[in-house]
Formats: sequence, C-alpha cells, structure tokens
Amino acid sequence: MNTFGRNFAVTTFGESHGPAVGAVIDGCPARLELCATDIQPLLDRRRPGTSPLTSARSETDTVEILSGVFEGKTTGAPVTLLVRNRDIQSKDYEALREKFRPGHADFTYQEKYGIRDHRGGGRSSGRETVGRVAAGAVAMKYLAVKGVAVTGKILEVHGKTAPHEIGQEIVAAKKAGDSVGGIAEITATGCPAGLGDPVFGKLDAAIAGAMMGIGAVKGVEIGDGFAVAGKFGSENNDPMTATGFLSNHAGGILGGISSGQDIIVRIAVKPTPSIAKVQQTRDIHGNVVEISVGGRHDPCIVPRILPVAEAMLALVLIDAVLEQEKYR
Repeated sequence: MNTFGRNFAVTTFGESHGPAVGAVIDGCPARLELCATDIQPLLDRRRPGTSPLTSARSETDTVEILSGVFEGKTTGAPVTLLVRNRDIQSKDYEALREKFRPGHADFTYQEKYGIRDHRGGGRSSGRETVGRVAAGAVAMKYLAVKGVAVTGKILEVHGKTAPHEIGQEIVAAKKAGDSVGGIAEITATGCPAGLGDPVFGKLDAAIAGAMMGIGAVKGVEIGDGFAVAGKFGSENNDPMTATGFLSNHAGGILGGISSGQDIIVRIAVKPTPSIAKVQQTRDIHGNVVEISVGGRHDPCIVPRILPVAEAMLALVLIDAVLEQEKYR
C-alpha cells in the first residue's frame, strides 16, 4: 500500500538513507500550470535543519520534476517528483542494526517482512513524507484554481499553547535527551458542498484515514471531535438560516459529505520515539537490552508535521473534487 487516492493516485517511493525519495502522481489533470517553484515552498517548511527545534540533518530537499510537465503545464501523463537525499549518515545507525527502537516500527517491520532497513527506519521513516508533501503541493495548486485553500497551525505542544512556551518546552526536552508531542489543526476553506460519498466513502472517513496514515499521528478529530460526547443535541447541531449555518460544530462535514463550511481537522502527534534517554528493549535474538538512540532527530515532530498534514488533506480533497466532477 504505497499508493494513496483513486482519481489523483500518489505513489511515494524511497527510503530515509537511500539515494532519493519522491512521488509519482497518476491522474493529475492536464493543462495545470506547474513548475518546481509551486512545490518547493511546502517542502521547505517540512525539511530538517532549519532551526534548533528540528533535526540537524541538512537537506535542501530540492524537487525535480522528471515527467508529466511540458512547457510549464501538466500533460495528463504521470507526474514524477524526485528529491535526492544528500546528507546521509548511516553510520549513526550501525549500533541499532540488531536492536529494536521502542516506539518505532523496527519490531513490526521485522515481524511482517522478515527484513528491515535499520538506517533511520528505511520506509517507516518520516523522510517518506517528502513525496506526500511534494504531491500535496501539486494538489493545492489545482485546488486553488477551485477556490480551495488548506492551512495548518500548532495548537499545543506538551500542554503549552503560547509560542514562546512551546519553543522552551521543545528545547528543554531536547536538553533532557527526551521528546514531546502535541496537537495541530488543519483547515480547508472554500470547499464546495457535496464532496464525499455516503456510507463507506464518507469524506470524514477518508480524512481520518489519511491523517492516521502519517506515522506520528495517534488521534484525529473533525469538528468538535471528542467534545461532542459531553453535549446535548441542541448544543451540537449547527442551526441553518437562509444564508447558511450559524455554527460549525460538525467541522464542515455532514453525513460524510462536505457542507460548504470550513473543514476543520485536529491531530494528536506523539513524541518522537528516537530519544537519547536510556530505555529497555530487545534485540533480534530475543535478548533484553538497553538502548540510547543517537543520531539526528527532532525533539518534537509537530512543527514539521504541519505541511505533511496539510498535504494529506489536500490529497483527500482533490480526489473528492475529481470524483464529483464525474457526476457533473
């Protein structure tokens, strides 16, 4: 399952310490004006090494468009997006060759495939999301033509909500050899009503699946989310007038179909599992051992996960828009 989407199908490829990562988009509409500068800004927001709050891995994440674009416009052929890995330090992971990192997919990948890439987790690394972000930027370019915009923001990190406190919390965790998680919110504005399909094709189900498909995400809310469990129906319903809705507790989706209001999604992001603190684990031989993960890691994934989550929401929406155009 390396492909996401039906109409705008995105196949990501590459590993954390391989020569390159990227994506192939099959189903990108033709005649969309597209160049690398449309994609690069979103990749720049995701890339590491930009501040003391992120991984020290120094990657330019420069995107190359290898196919599907001619004279500045998409042709309808598959669009191939490539980002070369340039700052690989695989030796940092040699001590982890036979040890499973707690909180990572090391153990489960070994159980499933009988083999794993111990260098940064290979395919399970957050580096895989480069392809998602690149493809998401293309989706955003198309959605913008339709008047749809996707944005994200950090709501909290380790319980802190003020920007200066968030930065301090991340730095403190890093100094302690630990990490912290948080909550982010992603919003799509300008969505027309009618996107999504009832029953098993619900738009909110597709969004939830897309967000949970991001490695560090452990919870998803749409609209008021878990807060609805403590409300009366009279509080949770969104009254309607001749000109629209008076509130948006539903988060822009009713019956699995967009209502025309803002689509509001929140995600719970776990603390980075790669930490310097000594932890107990086991090795591939079944022995109980201790582990301290060195190398270059984010003390908090939340800031860099924003463009990934934005990209995934855009990919869901473009798929729904293209599906709806079949009905029209």
